[in-house]
Amino acid sequence: MDRTISSFLQHLLVEKGFSRNTSDAYRNDLGQFWDFLQTPSDGHSTENGNGNGNGNGSTNGNYMWAKVDINVLNKYVEDLRVRKGYRDTTTARKVASIKSFFGFLSENSIITEDPTESLGSPRVGRTLPKFLSEEDVTLLLDCAYKSGSNEGQRDAVIMELLYATGLRVGELVSLNMQDVDLSESYIRCMGKGSKERIVHLYPKALEELKRYFKEARIVLLGHRRAEPALFVNHRGERLTRQWVWTILKTYAQKAGINQNITPHTLRHSFATHLLQNGASLRHVQELLGHSSISTTQVYTHLTSGYVQKEYAKSHPRA
Repeated sequence: MDRTISSFLQHLLVEKGFSRNTSDAYRNDLGQFWDFLQTPSDGHSTENGNGNGNGNGSTNGNYMWAKVDINVLNKYVEDLRVRKGYRDTTTARKVASIKSFFGFLSENSIITEDPTESLGSPRVGRTLPKFLSEEDVTLLLDCAYKSGSNEGQRDAVIMELLYATGLRVGELVSLNMQDVDLSESYIRCMGKGSKERIVHLYPKALEELKRYFKEARIVLLGHRRAEPALFVNHRGERLTRQWVWTILKTYAQKAGINQNITPHTLRHSFATHLLQNGASLRHVQELLGHSSISTTQVYTHLTSGYVQKEYAKSHPRA
C-alpha cells in the first residue's frame, strides 16, 4: 500500500486516538480506493500505475495524489454503486474515508487543493437502533443463567454487563481484572478515542460478577492464572469480539427470540430503557461515552411512542 496511506492510518491511531478496529476499517476503504487507482478501465490490474488514476504513478513509493481530480473520484463512486452494487450506507462510509484522507493530505501540504470538497455522497437517513423489550432481556438472561455450566455462567455475566453498562463489545472484551472495582460497584473502561469512563453496576450484575470471579473464571483459566483478561474462553485466553457475537445469537435462539441480536442490541436496550424510565439525555450520553449529544438523541425517537402513552395516561384531560 502507498506510504502516504500508511502515514494517515498511523495518524489516526497515534494522534487521533482511534481504535485499531476503526483504523482497520479505514485501511480497508482506502486499500480498495488504491486498488481502483491501479486498475485500468477494462477491469484488469496493471503493473505500471497507468490505471483509473490517469497514470499518476508514484515517486519514491508515494502516489502522486495531487493529480487525483473530481472526475476520478466520481468514477470511483460510480464503480462502488454500479459495478460493485454497494448499498448507499456502505458507499457513503467509503466516501467519508476518502474525504478524511484527502483532508489529511491538504493539512500536511501534500496537495494544494482538496478535490473531495465537491465530491457528492449518497444521502443516508439515520437508521433507528433496534432494541429488546424489558421482558425479552429478562428471558435472554434467565436462559443463560439456567445452563449451569462454567461457560454458561460466564455468558450470563457478559450479557448482564452489556445490559447493565451499555458497553460496546470491543470495550467489554478489552477489560482486565484490574479495571473492576467490586467494593465501589463500577468498571473503568477505555472507549473510542482512548476516552476513559466509569460505568456502574446494579446489585444483580455485581453479585453475578463476584460469583463468576470465584467460580467459573478460575475453572476456565486452568493453568493460565496470570491471564489479566476479565472474560476468558475454555483455554483461559481472552474472549474475542466474534465469540461474544456468537454467544448472543446462541442464547437468543435458545430463548426463542426471533429478533436478530448483536452485542449492540443490548447497548441500545440499555439506553432506551433508561430514557423510558426517566433518565436524562445528558446522563445517558455520559454513560454511553458519546462525544456529542446528537448521537444520543437518536434514542429519543425510540422513546417517543412510550412518552406519548405516558402523556395520555397521566394528563388529566388527555
